[in-house]
Amino acid sequence: MRTRPTAIATRRMLGKGSEKRGGSSTGRLTGRPNWVRSLVVHSHDPYVDLARSSIAAQAQGCPRPALPADIPPELLSRQAGVFVSVKKKGKLRGCIGTYRPTEPTLAEEIIENAVRAATEDPRFPALRADELPEIEISVDVLSPPEGCTEGDLDPQRYGVIVESGWRRGLLLPSLPSVDTVEEQLRIAKRKAGLGPDEPCQLFRFTVERHTE
Repeated sequence: MRTRPTAIATRRMLGKGSEKRGGSSTGRLTGRPNWVRSLVVHSHDPYVDLARSSIAAQAQGCPRPALPADIPPELLSRQAGVFVSVKKKGKLRGCIGTYRPTEPTLAEEIIENAVRAATEDPRFPALRADELPEIEISVDVLSPPEGCTEGDLDPQRYGVIVESGWRRGLLLPSLPSVDTVEEQLRIAKRKAGLGPDEPCQLFRFTVERHTE
């Protein structure tokens, strides 16, 4: 299911560009091989399907599948920051993303962050193949961050980024336990290693969420 732009929040420290592991995430579009089709529960949302097929291939120790022939053109022409969230039985199982694009295309951004969410979130062990039938995946495509003041924030509508020098913290919007701007900023500052009263720059963003 594809929704209209909304606000949502998450965080991830940006790393250096990673090398492509097996297979090709770009190039000629040849469709998914049979072994990948058997692992993918189609969501009717190409963003989520792309994330799931990449996670399934990684969990099975297989090469990354080629992009499907019917992939939407914007996934190859657009760039944006992306967060991929993986839940198991309603509980978070992994979430990693980028607030600005780090890959040449949106498709590659989704693939990289999907694999990282399933394998590199330090809060969780890497996702196992036997967990694939139990997970739900969402893909959040972020708008470019814009500078703002505290009065411009709304934790239900906007995610927030706080910055002070090299320190940075990000929080997605519409989090269950975050009801006020004060709480949103407190958590974001804590993620950045900032004290509650330390000055910082503020940025806000919205997200376009894709779910199964």
